Amino acid sequence: QVQLVESGGGSVQAGGSLSLSCAYSGTISASNAMGWYRQAPGEQRELVASILSGGSTNYADFVKGRFTISRDNAKHTVYLQMNILKPEDTADYYCNLRQWGQSYWGQGTQVTVSS
Repeated sequence: QVQLVESGGGSVQAGGSLSLSCAYSGTISASNAMGWYRQAPGEQRELVASILSGGSTNYADFVKGRFTISRDNAKHTVYLQMNILKPEDTADYYCNLRQWGQSYWGQGTQVTVSS
């Protein structure tokens, strides 16, 4: 069984920074993809950034240059460093793990950016 636990959300003013962490546990493939998604009220969940087990990354256009995804495979943790936050970044942020055709989600952590 795979479990994902996010932490690090909170409230910040526009222009500020937050760092999210996602600790994953269970039976983990050596080849997997991890991602951060977000969902604002009334909106669909959308991909923010993803990272493969080998380190290749992918970012949504709306976070390029501001957010950085990274992972520590030894610590079973993936991170999302969020800089120059904007009010439109306000959302629930979810960690995702994909392996062996399965997709797993964390419970989410709330990020609120005030103007």
